[in-house]
Amino acid sequence: ALMPLLCLMVGAFCIVGALLRVADLLQFVSRSVLVGYIAGAATLIIANQFKHILGITDLIEGGGTTFVTILLKVLGNISSLQWQPLILGAGTLLCYLFLQSRFRRIPVFAVTLVLFSFLTWFLGETTDLGFADVATFESFSFQDLAPEFGIFTQPEILDKIAQLSAIAFAIAFLASLENTVMSKSLASRTGDRPDVNQDMLSVGAANIAAGIFAGMPASGSLTRSALNYESGARTRLASLFCGILCLAGIFLLAAFPLVQFRPRACLAGLVIAVAGSLISPRVIRICLRSTRDDALVLIVSFLAALFAPLHTAIFIGIALSISLFLRKASRPYLVEYEVNDEGDLRELGEKRRRPNPSISIVHVEGDLFFGAAELFRNQIQRTFVDENLKIIILRLKNARHLDATSVLALEDLIRSARAEGRHIIISGASREVYRVLKFSGVLEVLQEGCDRKKGESNLYLFMPSNPNISTRDALKRAQQILGTDKADIKIFYDPEKDS
Repeated sequence: ALMPLLCLMVGAFCIVGALLRVADLLQFVSRSVLVGYIAGAATLIIANQFKHILGITDLIEGGGTTFVTILLKVLGNISSLQWQPLILGAGTLLCYLFLQSRFRRIPVFAVTLVLFSFLTWFLGETTDLGFADVATFESFSFQDLAPEFGIFTQPEILDKIAQLSAIAFAIAFLASLENTVMSKSLASRTGDRPDVNQDMLSVGAANIAAGIFAGMPASGSLTRSALNYESGARTRLASLFCGILCLAGIFLLAAFPLVQFRPRACLAGLVIAVAGSLISPRVIRICLRSTRDDALVLIVSFLAALFAPLHTAIFIGIALSISLFLRKASRPYLVEYEVNDEGDLRELGEKRRRPNPSISIVHVEGDLFFGAAELFRNQIQRTFVDENLKIIILRLKNARHLDATSVLALEDLIRSARAEGRHIIISGASREVYRVLKFSGVLEVLQEGCDRKKGESNLYLFMPSNPNISTRDALKRAQQILGTDKADIKIFYDPEKDS
């Protein structure tokens, strides 16, 4: 009774999300997650057809929700196997594959289903081999199609909305995610560029329609989308015509109960064929060979789809993918530099000593967000282990995405260094870094002890016209603090090196 209301709420959430362009966030779901999830879902769909192919009637209305439970229940009832459904299912599968390879312009799915439905009826009528007892689908009437709107007239409808809000939000998210997964999968075959927000809006509209006509919550079906593509669909009009034909077919089947002549085993064979087309060995091979992280994400997503409910499996894959990304992103690249005889900056080799033991130039590159803050702090603190070191010049030319956590870590480093009679100078800072330091108040901490009237500073901004001049000025400032000017600091910039 609550299903129409639930569908309307799911549709409303999807439409609002599309208008707010929330679907853009789904781009952070990696391709390895999608490939592993779709392969696992396709395997689960295939496993769900075993009970129909084998004719195990005790499992027709059930049979488990995960690959393992389905397999165990099928094996536990294997003694109930019937050879007639097995012959029909295997024959349907082979016929579909043959026609699909030779006659791609005809509606192979429909032709195969009609052909084997007729064959089953014919064998059941003309022989006593048991084909008349093969399980078929139950027919329905026009009364079964009538929508119910009783919930909308009840006084406690607001309480029902509050009760269903969390469930509707979760279903809306999963529907949008599944729709995005399928659209990206098909786009990789066609070369199209999917508009995920438009797709999300479409899912919302579909659920609104499902609520009005007493349907179930809808999303981008893996098997139906694959069947649509395999049947030669090229534009959105294919789905429109498919919907119109389905509507006409529903009324036709309600008036003439032909659905009872459609064997479950035949449809199961076709579903296996379509689900198998979702698995792309070439893409799987690329994901497995690219990086270890991609291989791990794909395998875990695939196994999660087999051993856990699908709505849980996708989150497991996404969580692992994001965790591995954050692990890589939270490792900033720090390397110590020196100034060579030509005035260029170069990495300080492990076997070479600093030209000036009191000064260290540390080049920082990467994301300095909250996940990298602690690692950044620890690496700088290890540099301070050298008792001769008095000043560290942090070259932040390629440091990005500073946030409150990394800024607080930098402030702690500045204060702890000063407590030991040491100093930190920043060079090559971008406008973004300067803005974060200024608004957070850490810039004032950095500049403590500087006589601004004399032009003293512990922060030097990046100059695009000469990228190394800020480091030269920082070195001069370091020598000023140390009270020495033994070295004539010259850092040259050759624009042709960047060309």
